[in-house]
Amino acid sequence: MALLQKILVVDDEPDLQMLMMQRFRQKIRAKEYEFFFAENGQEALDMLSEFQEISLILSDINMPKMDGLTLLNELQQFERKDIKAIMVSAYGDLENIRTAMNCGAYDFVTKPIDFKDLETTIEKTLREIERIQQSKDLERQLTSLTYDLDMAARIQQKILKQDFPVYQEDPRFDIYAHMIAAKHVGGDFYDFFKIDDDHLAFFIGDVAGKGIPAAIYMAVCRTMLKSIGSEVIDPAECIFKVNNMLIPESDITTFVTVFYALLNIKTGELSYCNGGHNLPYLQTAKGEVSELKDVGGLLLGKFEDAPYEKHTIQLNPGDTVVTFTDGVTEAEDEGDGFFDEYRVVEYLEKTAGKSINSKVKGLFLEVMKFAGSAQQSDDITVLAATYEGDKS
Repeated sequence: MALLQKILVVDDEPDLQMLMMQRFRQKIRAKEYEFFFAENGQEALDMLSEFQEISLILSDINMPKMDGLTLLNELQQFERKDIKAIMVSAYGDLENIRTAMNCGAYDFVTKPIDFKDLETTIEKTLREIERIQQSKDLERQLTSLTYDLDMAARIQQKILKQDFPVYQEDPRFDIYAHMIAAKHVGGDFYDFFKIDDDHLAFFIGDVAGKGIPAAIYMAVCRTMLKSIGSEVIDPAECIFKVNNMLIPESDITTFVTVFYALLNIKTGELSYCNGGHNLPYLQTAKGEVSELKDVGGLLLGKFEDAPYEKHTIQLNPGDTVVTFTDGVTEAEDEGDGFFDEYRVVEYLEKTAGKSINSKVKGLFLEVMKFAGSAQQSDDITVLAATYEGDKS
């Protein structure tokens, strides 16, 4: 069924009103057109205020009280691009027709009215009105979507810890993290928490995909890791359990990579497990940089009962573990080159003695300078943890 179009006819001649009802009776009966009538411009303005669904106006130019040209100027107060006016003028009245078009009239017809031409003009004008209304609907939808995305971004920023430094009462370690989403919200995530007074768990992950779906899956994965990690002290066992829990939540294209570590902040012992994620780098207090040993491990959410291994190393006071997502190494410059791992190493080798937040912020700055104006397609996330040792 066609959408009912409401048309306002503005003319002080009753004969025109009768002719309109007769000529368009089929469309009126089919509920395609509904006509409203006003005898002058002022009545038309009052009717437009009352019936805001009216978008098409068919108006004579010469009328008492308020003529059609004044009506055209007054229509500007409604600030509606979807109001279109077809003006009716005497044949040969080119000056008024020209003035009407300059005042915003969409089209015109001349007297005596050719109703076949009028019907064609009305249909053409209604198509333009429909196009404008559809555009307005899309704009409203876009505004609503943008609001939802902004809200989701704020929620995600609250989920990911942003207020640093943390655990200031415990000088035995320091930790800092930051994320820049490729879209409003991202699929990268990180978190850290103390299991007890002497153990700090931290992890970083990257969900396949971007936007709202990835952000929702990210929140699910992060919650599972934190929940299981609070109960299971072995990183490999934690990843094993989370992997199996994620499988029912995954579809054919959804998975996540995770690096999970547990630091004994009393002794400096670091145990970690990797689930298909980029291997972190260890930066010693002297500035030496090396990649952590690869212990294998498949990505999470795809393979039930996939095996995961734990590896343990000894950190010395001042040693820092730098984790990141592939948004760092796969950041592209304007020539489609990648930032790559070697630039991460080169940067870290120059940061010995710097604070952990300076290291993380500096790495982001290096990536941004490398990328320049190139549009990035992936989230960029870095988390670093430093073992400071017992200073008591």
